[in-house]
Amino acid sequence: MREALEAAYATPPRAYHHAGHINQLMVQFREVASGPGWHRPADVWLALLYHDAVYDAGRGDNEARSADLAREHIDRWLVGVDVDANHVAALIELTARHGHIDGAELGEGPDADDARHFLDCDMAILGAPPDAFAAYDRAIAAEYRGHVPAWLYKLNRKRFLKALLQRPRLYLSDFFHQRLDAQARINLRRAVTHKQ
Repeated sequence: MREALEAAYATPPRAYHHAGHINQLMVQFREVASGPGWHRPADVWLALLYHDAVYDAGRGDNEARSADLAREHIDRWLVGVDVDANHVAALIELTARHGHIDGAELGEGPDADDARHFLDCDMAILGAPPDAFAAYDRAIAAEYRGHVPAWLYKLNRKRFLKALLQRPRLYLSDFFHQRLDAQARINLRRAVTHKQ
């Protein structure tokens, strides 16, 4: 299973959505585990591992394909393990709506809290120190190079970042909001200014 997952993250070669990104998400996973905690940690852990397993810049079905791959691997290698493959897939599919989900729409209860923390783990890079955020921003641009004309990428990226800045909250959970929102807004404002 690990070999298949590593192969997925190596194809095609990626500047950001690779194993290094997953390693950073595991840091966030552990921080949530030591803070508010996870209700279904195995499901969330697998969703984090698989959420970008299929990634072709410019395609609109990466999340659905990653969710399908997670289901397939869970059904093949984790038979008898207490993991809900459909729940893992549903978490992965939520990542297609980054920046468009209101925390309240996820509902209440422990599964909803897991979903908020899961999505915030993936967006934690926005609140990273400025140098780490700048490296992330350059890597995303590199992934789109050759897939989307530079002017179109710049326009759409700026539009996405500005839309994030207009949101009253960048992070869906209080745990991430309190720790990262202020720095994320500084990073986003700087990125939008540089894309003028």
